[in-house]
Amino acid sequence: MSIRLPSADGGYRLHRPNTDPFAPLSCGPAHSRRFYSAAHVVADPRTPQGAAEPAVDWEATLAFRHRLWEQGLGVAEAMDTAQRGMGLDWPTAAELIRRSAAEARGVGGRIVCGAGTDQLAPDEAHSLAAITTAYEEQLVHVESCGAGAVLMASRALAGAARGPEDYLEVYGGLLRQSTRPVVLHWLGPMFDPALAGYWGHHDLDAATEVFLKIIADCPEKVDGIKVSLLDAEREVDIRRRLPAGVRCYTGDDYHYPELIAGDGELASDALLGIFDPIAPIAARAALALDREDAAGFRELLDPTVPLSRHLFAPPTRFYKTGVVLLAWLAGYQEQFRMVGGLETARPLLHLATAYELADGLGLFPDPERAEDRMRGLLAMHGMAS
Repeated sequence: MSIRLPSADGGYRLHRPNTDPFAPLSCGPAHSRRFYSAAHVVADPRTPQGAAEPAVDWEATLAFRHRLWEQGLGVAEAMDTAQRGMGLDWPTAAELIRRSAAEARGVGGRIVCGAGTDQLAPDEAHSLAAITTAYEEQLVHVESCGAGAVLMASRALAGAARGPEDYLEVYGGLLRQSTRPVVLHWLGPMFDPALAGYWGHHDLDAATEVFLKIIADCPEKVDGIKVSLLDAEREVDIRRRLPAGVRCYTGDDYHYPELIAGDGELASDALLGIFDPIAPIAARAALALDREDAAGFRELLDPTVPLSRHLFAPPTRFYKTGVVLLAWLAGYQEQFRMVGGLETARPLLHLATAYELADGLGLFPDPERAEDRMRGLLAMHGMAS
């Protein structure tokens, strides 16, 4: 059997589905690195058109998190992959955090949750005081649910800050009142154009100095910094300059294998959106690192990079569409729908290539089901396969 997939030249190519997928895996968390998967949300297709709040299929959403925990991965909840700021509003994110944190406690799963300022109206200017209050509300909610917080980059702060001193003031105040160490997050403008010039500088060298000062002022309150710049050299430089005990979590979905593997002296931990679709491989790679099998780690993870680079290709912020497509094809949810209708954000050719690359990696537990679903998607767009 084979399936006809559309090609960039306007024609078709034949793809023979994989018959040797990865088997289910159950294991404990890795001890050599911390591996967090930023997880997507499953939309409820019964949402009425024009509904005021996004509807989430809670059962399917939480079941997916349990699959991540079962494979030894941590969950980074209510992050960019969960469509924060792109369909998921704060009330729904707050409920997601509450539910996921409770589920994590029940199974002993690792979890961190995003705290930001997205309850503020996006089309208005906000004072630093209002921005700080919004951050505080979300930080308190995350910590009251028993989870560690990831202080997400704030569009409101990027728009209001007059310079680096405003970032020092806001973040310094948040760190002083946090009850447990937090993860700072530098999300580059390729993921969110509204975050250009974060930390008060467009120059990345100058911006790096600002957040390093924030960490240096309260190192005991910082678990780590998540770097999502798609710039491996800069991440290597950052992790060399961090205080002892402060982790560098790679958010680089282009260069993660070498960054996690390390340079023999220092290595990055991981908090990645790509771990959502490649969880079975990432979990096995983590076990290889625990065995000090660096070659085995790279043999597992390096082949996933073409898929990741494809999913995160510009405009990078739409990578969630491919992530959800692969979850549907893998049978982890029953429909290819997204909060806010974001399933239409990528063209069919992009989705077909994502299917082909993921199938080649053995990521679909039931390749026949994945093939049937891909055929249906093509047929819906008038492409007989």
